[in-house]
Amino acid sequence: MKVKVCGMRDPENIRQIAAFEPDFMGFIFYEGSKRYCQNYITPDILAELPATIKKVGVFVNETTETILQTVCKYKLDMVQLHGRETPRHCQEIKDSGLEVIKAFSVDDNFVFESTLLYEQGCDYFLFDTRGNNYGGNGTVFDWEILKGYLSNKPYFLSGGLNLENLKSREFERIRPKPFAIDVNSGFELELGLKDVEKVKELISFIKEKN
Repeated sequence: MKVKVCGMRDPENIRQIAAFEPDFMGFIFYEGSKRYCQNYITPDILAELPATIKKVGVFVNETTETILQTVCKYKLDMVQLHGRETPRHCQEIKDSGLEVIKAFSVDDNFVFESTLLYEQGCDYFLFDTRGNNYGGNGTVFDWEILKGYLSNKPYFLSGGLNLENLKSREFERIRPKPFAIDVNSGFELELGLKDVEKVKELISFIKEKN
């Protein structure tokens, strides 16, 4: 299982977290987010990251042109689409040579068949808790409903993850198993600033399990 640490924007904090070599680091380029990174980071900061860490740009209902300009400027490896993007929009990004993660907001009424149209244009899915915001709601959805996910497409699990629930029996029982976990608010000291010790403990824990 892989680890994505999302919502990064403080330069020194980015360097500290990068030292633990998470598999992915997420940078939010959506102005409506409280963790919007554009005014905090520079391309040089991301260029310092180890090549083993994939840099993920998170976008919400953004144009393909703007996404590709941002990807080029910051040398991003992957794009996460976290809004109401269409299958065609995802395909456009994928056709540009980028890996695409499509996020879906999940609640008890979510129908996993709604992901089928996105299969071709995405490399991964991400399941987050439905809330008032596009991501970053800090709450967990009922993992039992993941049993309804029958696709072979690997997925990221997001939504209110913290050390306590990731070490729980409920997490152990999730089927199918997530390809990766996506952590954010559950590992923060404040908005956009991760708790270095908690992230270190998380990555050690996941590596032991692998």
